[in-house]
Amino acid sequence: VQLQASGGGLVQPGGSLRLSCAASERTGSSYTVTWFRQGPGKEHTFVAASRRGGSTTHYADSAKGRFTISRDNTKNTVYLQMNSLKPEDTATYYCAGRRTGILSTLGDVAAYNDWGQGTLVTVSS
Repeated sequence: VQLQASGGGLVQPGGSLRLSCAASERTGSSYTVTWFRQGPGKEHTFVAASRRGGSTTHYADSAKGRFTISRDNTKNTVYLQMNSLKPEDTATYYCAGRRTGILSTLGDVAAYNDWGQGTLVTVSS
């Protein structure tokens, strides 16, 4: 499966962005899609995940209450709606996908087979 991430850009603190992760083929309900981000000079960190066709979602503490992950299975696309953005949200955001894996590895980059190319989000005034 090829993934393509898009939607990044420059936004002021407090603003919103919606990222998209489009899959090249129908992935089905067993396919987990996860958003990671990587700040300058930092490791990839888990942001949010969509499992079971979108019926189950997971969020990093930093994303809870501000970010929402959703899924349109008719378009093979997963979205990350980001509200109340902060300068510390500045990073390149990547979507990743996998068909199988145990829950404890949800935030492990090595547990994903498919990766999008990344989209840069800059939060600055």
